[in-house]
Amino acid sequence: MGTVDEVRGVALSLPRTTEHLIRDRVKFRVGSIVYLALSQDETTLGFAFPKEERDALVATDPARFFQPPVSDLRFNWVCGHLATLHGAELRDLIVEAWRMVVPKRVYAAWHQGVS
Repeated sequence: MGTVDEVRGVALSLPRTTEHLIRDRVKFRVGSIVYLALSQDETTLGFAFPKEERDALVATDPARFFQPPVSDLRFNWVCGHLATLHGAELRDLIVEAWRMVVPKRVYAAWHQGVS
């Protein structure tokens, strides 16, 4: 079961990430771009994800992943139930969301350091 502390630990370990409280929601961003957001009750996690792959992810496991609100469908974004995400899978989702918003050279330098 994924936790807010686990999300925070992974996100804040990534270069250029900052944490913000916006309208009573914890969000993680690089510069002004949000790539992770927890719901107010901290039970769901929204994260950057390619729009063209979103439907496939939701279709693979609709009990765990779901579409963002209609107003957010224009963004590269998808949501998941935090309780069903954990360990390496949660880490991979966070890292891939972060990867979408940082310059390629930042990701390459980070990836080289963890490999």
